[in-house]
Amino acid sequence: MQVIFDLPDDVVSQLYPLEDKLPQILELGLRELNAITQSEFSGVAEVLEFLANLPTPEAIIALRPSLALQAQISALLEKNRTVGLTPTEEQLWQSYQYLEHVVRMAKARAFVKLQEIDGE
Repeated sequence: MQVIFDLPDDVVSQLYPLEDKLPQILELGLRELNAITQSEFSGVAEVLEFLANLPTPEAIIALRPSLALQAQISALLEKNRTVGLTPTEEQLWQSYQYLEHVVRMAKARAFVKLQEIDGE
């Protein structure tokens, strides 16, 4: 595939010696751009870090989204109802849905563990 770019001269002068590495440069740049976009996925990291710390079953069952995370979810829901989501927002929404699935699984397992403890 051939792609043509209009770039400033200073960028061209930096890229010229790396011409054979342009596909790698673009791939790395896209990864970096995606990582920056993922910073919008705030609130999620705190949930994953919480679960990674192997909390007690009671703490897992008590887990609720932070106000910031809940606000992001609510904003996406509202936008979806009114004007629709962009592809990036749709991807973010799918990530939130997956996180909810993971948390539900953790809560279900925590509940089973508590029942096993109570049954002893």
